Amino acid sequence: MAETQNDPLLPGYSFNAHLVAGLTPIEANGYLDFFVDRPLGMKGFILNLTIRGEGVVKNQGQEFVCRPGDMLLFPPGEVHHYGRHPEAKEWYHQWVYFRPRAYWHEWLNWPTIFAHTGFYRPDDAHQLQCSTLFQEIINAAQGPGRYAELLAINLLEQLLLRRVEAINESMKAPLDNRVRDACQYISDHLADSHFDISSVAQHVCLSPSRLSHLFRQQLGVSVLSWREDQRISQAKLLLSTTRMPIASVGRNVGFEDQLYFSRVFKKCTGASPSEFRAGCE
Repeated sequence: MAETQNDPLLPGYSFNAHLVAGLTPIEANGYLDFFVDRPLGMKGFILNLTIRGEGVVKNQGQEFVCRPGDMLLFPPGEVHHYGRHPEAKEWYHQWVYFRPRAYWHEWLNWPTIFAHTGFYRPDDAHQLQCSTLFQEIINAAQGPGRYAELLAINLLEQLLLRRVEAINESMKAPLDNRVRDACQYISDHLADSHFDISSVAQHVCLSPSRLSHLFRQQLGVSVLSWREDQRISQAKLLLSTTRMPIASVGRNVGFEDQLYFSRVFKKCTGASPSEFRAGCE
């Protein structure tokens, strides 16, 4: 199959934009009936919505079958290995490739099916709303005019917010406001190299032991583990979407020592910061 730089549905297309969106209509034995294979992922995010048929996503020996209504989020650097399910006649899926705005970070932290591939399936009350917004994003992105991309980005922001809103509505036990405030405080102080739980606890008017208990009870991880995840996630975002020097990326997420930052980053991701950045290009 000849590569092209003009068709985003075929290998070789350069996603050199803040947002590109479309529909991939895969039918058995059709010209699009092949597996996408990007072992190093991409430097932006891809959001994928199955609308017909079934697809299969593979990652290091694991598989997930996508069915109509399933939404998958592939962050920068995540393995892309997916195609039509061999037992399905077709797999029609809509997609949006995008570089996020900085303040979207929290909205892009989705539950995963494996590795870092996020998953969300709207309930019946929100399915139509999400599918309509997804189509509007595609229409805007492919439309004429100098503001087409900006309009599509704003519609994508709506979609991400609708998901957050739907999840909050469905939570049986809302997150304790003190835990939520602690998360926000930690996120706002990722650059602090001298971090201690007592400062967070004081901010939310709890003892360190009580905060630690609430945090683990509601989020399933310790305060330090949650902060580490946020630091690495933010570092990956900066490495994949900016040309900021690696030492500056490390300082931005609280690592004064670049060598130590590189060791921690590699332990968490399997690649050094420079290797990760190279794989996103």
